[in-house]
Amino acid sequence: MSILNTRFAGTRSVLVELSDLDSVLALAALLKTAPLPGQLDVLAAASTIFIKTDSWAAAQKIAALIPALELGSAPTDSGSLVEVPVHYDGEDLAEVAALTGLSIEGVINAHTAQIWRAAFGGFAPGFAYLRGENQTLNVPRRDTPRKVVPSGAVALAGDYSAVYPRQSPGGWQLIGHTDAVLWDLQRENPALIRPQDRVRFIASRTSLTMSTGAAPSEPKNVPALSGAHLEVLDPGLQSLIQDLGRVGLGDLGVSAAGAADTSSARAANRLVGNVASAAVVENLLGTATFLAHEDAVLAVTGATAELLITAAQDDDFHETRSVEMNTPFALLNGETLRLSPTGSALRSYVGVRGGIDVTPVLGSRSTDSMSGIGPAPLITGSILPIGAIIGSHVVGNPEPSTLPVPDANGVFTLRISAGPRDDWFGPAGLERLTSQDWIASAESNRVGVRLQLTDGAAPLQRIRTGELASEGVAVGSLQVPPSGLPVLFLADHPVTGGYPVIATVIAEDLPAAAQLPPGARLHFELVDPLTHRPTSSRATNHQGVSA
Repeated sequence: MSILNTRFAGTRSVLVELSDLDSVLALAALLKTAPLPGQLDVLAAASTIFIKTDSWAAAQKIAALIPALELGSAPTDSGSLVEVPVHYDGEDLAEVAALTGLSIEGVINAHTAQIWRAAFGGFAPGFAYLRGENQTLNVPRRDTPRKVVPSGAVALAGDYSAVYPRQSPGGWQLIGHTDAVLWDLQRENPALIRPQDRVRFIASRTSLTMSTGAAPSEPKNVPALSGAHLEVLDPGLQSLIQDLGRVGLGDLGVSAAGAADTSSARAANRLVGNVASAAVVENLLGTATFLAHEDAVLAVTGATAELLITAAQDDDFHETRSVEMNTPFALLNGETLRLSPTGSALRSYVGVRGGIDVTPVLGSRSTDSMSGIGPAPLITGSILPIGAIIGSHVVGNPEPSTLPVPDANGVFTLRISAGPRDDWFGPAGLERLTSQDWIASAESNRVGVRLQLTDGAAPLQRIRTGELASEGVAVGSLQVPPSGLPVLFLADHPVTGGYPVIATVIAEDLPAAAQLPPGARLHFELVDPLTHRPTSSRATNHQGVSA
């Protein structure tokens, strides 16, 4: 067992390559019991460990320390023994029998006769990759993935078995189903199967009911109509409650989520005198209307909008006044605030003194749009309770906007660091990535920004064949599918990915990436992670031609 290599993934993550899964499990166990300075999260995969840190300095130190660690062996008796009843009626059961040379009864016996170890998580909250004691049931993924796999489906692929915790696409071979609930936020530990747990599948002799819906419903955090609060009269295109996200749950398949543009969210809180982690409203395109119940202090940052306040209904004059962006203002009891877009950037942030005081879920008030964890998206009539003022933070002074500014040609620049999988594309791939402009597609959301080609540009090409085993990925990753058109991962990205990441947007430029509207033209500049200076003196004119 050994550590083969360490690679940086952006400026705050380290990807460690190991010789085998036993080494992965040993290192994961070591990092869980003895975290390294600056370590935030550890995500194991088939042949890698992905370590998220709190700074570039911490990432450098961890990358230097990892090769000297004594791995030993992962404890074999850690975790719990979880028994999962299964009704073996999967659509691919006969196909698995043919692939393994066993009878259908033989497949069932092979699945139930061994103890499966939860090696690592990922893909979705509650999904665990279970490694068996032998290779009897090693079968390939389906040639064509299913668009819908029902929750509770029990499946096989390669060396692993798994249970789908919720309805989702998937390409594994389905051999049965279970009524066991894999992910339930009402439990103290939401995941039924956690990394290092042991799993025994038991053939059920009773009839189980196939579930076709999503995971169990989660608390909606709807408070009583009392105390100071904002009422949503119009949520606009999309309004979500966000804070700075969840940390340390990647091994359970839970992404960090949080505000897509953390600079604007922090500014909104700073202006109203909150701590940086207070919950705000993230609004798409600056279209929303709020009614104040009791006096409040608000500020709106991010995507530019016209802010109009209408007096309370019982006000004799019923006047309307305008207030400025990036400036704290009073919204008195009975007054309404209406945001109307003025066309610059993508996401606005509404901060209120005291913060939005909904119940935290897994330590955060953030909405994760991919997994459905956290408060539900706001609708007309949603109630946003205002929290108590903590500490002696004062209301701030007006601040300049934190929005990115394009160059004279209307092109936004995002700084990137190479890797961790730039060797799949070679120097020519990085040259193509940085020498031509790209367009932010309309097919983008909080999970990621899909990029399109400009006129005369060409997709990225791999210089390696085969497929990359799924591994941890960082926010800001430029993951490249077979089409050669990168996807820039944002706050709600999956914790693992199966396509190579050619480069990663540096942490300081992630807020700018989250504000790129559809059709925006952007340019990637390769920089040194330490100095943020371009790694080449060669200049371009943003048309892919050397100046």
